[in-house]
Parts: sequence; structure tokens; C-alpha cells
Amino acid sequence: MKLTILCEKDEEGHFVMECPELPGCLSEGDTLEEALESINEAIAGCITSRIKTATCTLLNNTQDNFSFSLEIPETSHA
Repeated sequence: MKLTILCEKDEEGHFVMECPELPGCLSEGDTLEEALESINEAIAGCITSRIKTATCTLLNNTQDNFSFSLEIPETSHA
């Protein structure tokens, strides 16, 4: 998975970051380092939230193996 992180400074000098591949995943920090740490935490939270609401469907089940489909929603309301 490859994620893009957009960064800009706001009027007050804060670094504001956004991950467009994860709608609603935003963060900010007073320094670039704080903002990077904050966006990493936000990304982890967004992904975790989506996984918690994922739908798992069994596709194939045999004595030796099985396969399943995992559908992860684009947004989570959890």
C-alpha cells in the first residue's frame, strides 16, 4: 500500500497534513516532526477503524485450505 501525505502551513504556522487515500485522515503539528508523528497516528487509527468494520466472506473451505474475501469500507462511522 502506498499513501500520499500532503503538507502545508496554515496562517498560524502549523503544519497541516492530509492523506487523500484515507478520506477524513487529517492532522497537524507545531513542527514538521510533530505533524509527521501525528499523521502516522491518524493513518494507523483510520486503517484500524476500517478493519474493525470490514466484512469477511468465506469463499472456499476444504480440509487442506480455505480462502476468504475481506471487504474494507472506504470510510468508517465507528
